[in-house]
Amino acid sequence: MATTATKFATSTSIAQGAIVVGSGLAGLSAASQLISHGVPVHLLDRAQKPGGNSIKASSGINGAPTRFQTVPDTTFYDDTVRSAGSVFSIAREQRQKLVSTLTEQSASAIYWLHDEKGVDLSKVAQLGGHSVPRTHRPEKSTVGASIVMTLLKQLKESPLFQLETAARVTRVLKSGEKVTGVEYTQDGETKELHGPLVFATGGFAGDANGLLAKYRPDLAGYPSTSDPREGTQDLLTAVGAQLLDMEQVQVHPTGFVDPKEPQSLAKILAAEVLRGEGGVLLMEGKRFVNEMETRAHITDAITKHEPLKGDIKQWDVLIVLDEGTFKAAETHLGFYMWKGLMRKTTVAELGEGVLPALQEYADAAAGHTEDRFGRKAFGHWALKKVEPETLVYVGNVTPVVHFTMGGVVINERSEVLDAEGKAIPGLWAAGEVTGGVHGENRLGGSSLLECVVFGRIAGDQASAAFKSQ
Repeated sequence: MATTATKFATSTSIAQGAIVVGSGLAGLSAASQLISHGVPVHLLDRAQKPGGNSIKASSGINGAPTRFQTVPDTTFYDDTVRSAGSVFSIAREQRQKLVSTLTEQSASAIYWLHDEKGVDLSKVAQLGGHSVPRTHRPEKSTVGASIVMTLLKQLKESPLFQLETAARVTRVLKSGEKVTGVEYTQDGETKELHGPLVFATGGFAGDANGLLAKYRPDLAGYPSTSDPREGTQDLLTAVGAQLLDMEQVQVHPTGFVDPKEPQSLAKILAAEVLRGEGGVLLMEGKRFVNEMETRAHITDAITKHEPLKGDIKQWDVLIVLDEGTFKAAETHLGFYMWKGLMRKTTVAELGEGVLPALQEYADAAAGHTEDRFGRKAFGHWALKKVEPETLVYVGNVTPVVHFTMGGVVINERSEVLDAEGKAIPGLWAAGEVTGGVHGENRLGGSSLLECVVFGRIAGDQASAAFKSQ
């Protein structure tokens, strides 16, 4: 059983294993792949508990084509490029390689988790921005926690694995042109580790007064779903890494406004699956957007309205689910109801205008009319006749800073590139710390996929480098 005691020498330049920084899904995927090759892994995380933001993910992980899909799927690459927007024309060749790698290896990522690791990913839903259902999740548990806890448990059972928490990396070490390890602090002591390095430290959505303020000052005052911690891209630019898309920050359209703490800057995400399974968005009692559009499109439709008065920027948006949608997303809804973020109520309680808006939507979902906002997929919405006493499930939501698309530039081998586009020897990166994969908008379900695909690649590459020493 692995422990948190230091096993590797900290004062020598001899590599006794590979180093992974960050214990979210990208780091755990890299570590799992390294262990599979028989390479010792020393994983560092600055938090007290492992899992990162990945453990919070709830909508699912994309993959296509897989045996769990019931609809033929050949459009994943096209959907991703379309979602990326106009910035795709910048560094186009590099982005094409990254997106091709992401989408072409997506099915193997699903099978690796489901078949090899034992994580149930058999339920498939369609999320906003996707042309067909391709987002996989467990039938009876939340996807992020299921994957992270499974991988972490399996890693801890390996004698080759060591985890250190509350370990903050302060410097990436370099000898000549090659990265050789890291310097980090723990319990007031400064230590060093040497070996091939995989950086998987996540984004900077919670770095409100640092990188976020630097690159997107217009988002000042927005709440966030991320923990308040500094971004780490500067640690990599200090050794020559190139940055891309740092101004591309995703504001998710639906973060819950907790009625107990409405002015809190920290929000819990109202998962994409709620809309994918049939949820409706209302402002002033009326629908205003196709809920299956991209996150960026829906966010823009909300923020065109005036925000509520208060110390933080938030809007008055209602998400409404019927019984069919509730049952399809029950794993999520149970948690949201327990937290007091959603409630069961009647249509009449929601005020004037809501009944005709929901009836119009129900008619479109039943195929009686065309949806005037262009929605084609209605998930599991089952309600056909809306009455004042009809029971529904509702919650207040608002746009929240959620994900940063920018970061260090990598190639399709997860190698970190310098300003000239050359790979920095000894250094790989995966997950939200990198840039170039998503462009202006990340499709729901692609963050976990990015972590698995490029995390595993980084693990393979770092393993080969370790064994060639």
